[in-house]
Amino acid sequence: MNKYLSIVFLFITSFTFSQEKTQTEDTLIFSFSEYLGYVKKFHPIAKQAELSIQIGQANLMKARGGFDPKVEVDHNRKKFKNTEYYGQLSATFKIPTWYGIELKGNFEQNEGDYLNPESFVPEDGLYSAGISASLGQGLFINQRMADLKKAKFFREQTLADREILVNQILYEASISYFNWLQAYTEVKTYERFLANASIRAKGVNLSSEAGDKAQIDVTEANITVKNRALGLEQSKVKLMKAALDLSTYLWLNDNIPVEIQDNVIPDSGIETVIDDVLEIAGLPLTDFVLENHPKLRSLNYKYEGLQVDKRLKANKLLPTIDVQYNFLTEDPDIARSFNSNTFKGGFNIAFPLFLRKERGDLKLAKFKLQGLKFDMDNERINIQNKVFAIYRELESFETQNQLIDEIVNDYTTMLNAEERKFSFGESSLFLINSREKSLIDSQLKAIELQNKFLKAKAKLFNSLARDLESI
Repeated sequence: MNKYLSIVFLFITSFTFSQEKTQTEDTLIFSFSEYLGYVKKFHPIAKQAELSIQIGQANLMKARGGFDPKVEVDHNRKKFKNTEYYGQLSATFKIPTWYGIELKGNFEQNEGDYLNPESFVPEDGLYSAGISASLGQGLFINQRMADLKKAKFFREQTLADREILVNQILYEASISYFNWLQAYTEVKTYERFLANASIRAKGVNLSSEAGDKAQIDVTEANITVKNRALGLEQSKVKLMKAALDLSTYLWLNDNIPVEIQDNVIPDSGIETVIDDVLEIAGLPLTDFVLENHPKLRSLNYKYEGLQVDKRLKANKLLPTIDVQYNFLTEDPDIARSFNSNTFKGGFNIAFPLFLRKERGDLKLAKFKLQGLKFDMDNERINIQNKVFAIYRELESFETQNQLIDEIVNDYTTMLNAEERKFSFGESSLFLINSREKSLIDSQLKAIELQNKFLKAKAKLFNSLARDLESI
């Protein structure tokens, strides 16, 4: 019996050594940090998030265009049967300013036999320089000013939204990596126990041929081998699915998808680096600042934009009072030919009697602000409670991990003891298989618990909506 047991131990030692040597030479470890780096840089959703920032910049440029100087040229001419009815030329240069004021310079030259008398100007043309202003609606805020202010808030909102979008795709990619790691670890666990069961079956067969074991022990050993092989095949299918799911997050430049190869394996030592990779190391609950959360910052910028809308709607309650004054001269050197007696000016006043449309618009703007305020309060509580719950969950996982490690060690001790008793003829193959089954279950439970622990870390990263700056 001792002779055959020594053969079994020799087989186990040789197999374990050769397996470790092969894994070192033929496999490539795909680290968690490197993986997230590829996702952040090349994944289409991450690129789409960067595109949203450019959209915000484009909107800001568009809004600033409302303050661009403008040149206008109008030229109308009519000639019929050798008669010059009229020829009118007007060139205008306008400069909009921040408040409802516009500066304007103009040159006008008109001629013709049937020219409207009010269009008569000196033969060399007429120059004018003036100003127009809104003293009621549009003085302190107008559509131009509102569009620019809202565009600035929208740009900042896109920056916060980009953090949220990138964080979400990195979170989903992290979950996929953890599932891949779990499936890979389960495969290795089943491979190890299948090797043990196969070597044990060989030993039992040798003992049966020598007459030391009954044929029923050989049958039981073979059943164990088949059960371990079945578990291995099922875990391989799970690993294949996990690898394909992981591949959906892997892209190269020029939108080229990448598929994980069989010789690429996850980093089994991820627990020692995950806090640094997700940049949640050294972040106690007391340092959590709720107002810095990107979701709340995004809602705050949206709220500021609606505030601008409300101010614009309130401004519509004022009467329209537009005034203009233009100094006229024949001399192109306008600064030296200024004369207050030659001018063109006027004003326009308008005011709706009931203001029903304006008052309705203002009420709708206030209701939008109120509704968004409710959303912000609700989101603030949701984020706070979610973060608090994850911190408590992580504290519990520390205790659970310690307990499962102790359980695995205890089952390992019991299996080793049972094998020693078996070598002295004081135990049975059934008891060894039973002890080993309990050890396998506890190790699979430890792997599952590790997966839940890593996912809780990822949920904390997602709840804090952090953007990985180091990758």
